[in-house]
Amino acid sequence: MARWCCALASTWRLHVINAEPHERLRGSQPVIFTFWHGKMLPLLWRHRERDTAILISEHGDGEIIARIAHSLGYRSVRGSSSRGGERALLGTARELEGGRDVAFTPDGPRGPLESFAPGALIVAQRTGAPLVLISVDAARAWRLKSWDRFLIPKPFARVRIAYEDPLYVDAPDARAAAEQWPVWQQRLRDLDARHEAAALPAAHQ
Repeated sequence: MARWCCALASTWRLHVINAEPHERLRGSQPVIFTFWHGKMLPLLWRHRERDTAILISEHGDGEIIARIAHSLGYRSVRGSSSRGGERALLGTARELEGGRDVAFTPDGPRGPLESFAPGALIVAQRTGAPLVLISVDAARAWRLKSWDRFLIPKPFARVRIAYEDPLYVDAPDARAAAEQWPVWQQRLRDLDARHEAAALPAAHQ
């Protein structure tokens, strides 16, 4: 599976938007990449071999993602809001405190689709790391019949990856941070809407 994914991904034509703000933080401030579960595959390829840690479910489908992620140079933190939640939050906080970026899918591992669980907000409040919201879409893609409508761009597809500027969670404690989930859910949905409304250009990088 990992070899097949790498072979497919190597054909994609990536159009990357607004990566500079979070790239400037590299080496001085780790960030929390935050994106919907169904859009992770292009991001696994884009951020490969950067020593990023990714939160991966302990459910069965998490094993497949973990194998792909490890083959691309990621570290994994296992757990989710429904299983191993507190351990997962502690693990991701330790990765950030060690200087590594981490990746969260706030609607994973079982949805509902595009609903924002507060784990990333709690970790951001505890560590002071900013969230970087990410939108992904593709000109031609398969969509699996799974709860997250998992996106697999087709061979040679144009794939757009758009980053929001790093945003800090302003909250006095973890409970207050968690209560902000509707605001962040809407921000991520708005980011998707802005970019999906525009046609993908032919240029790539």
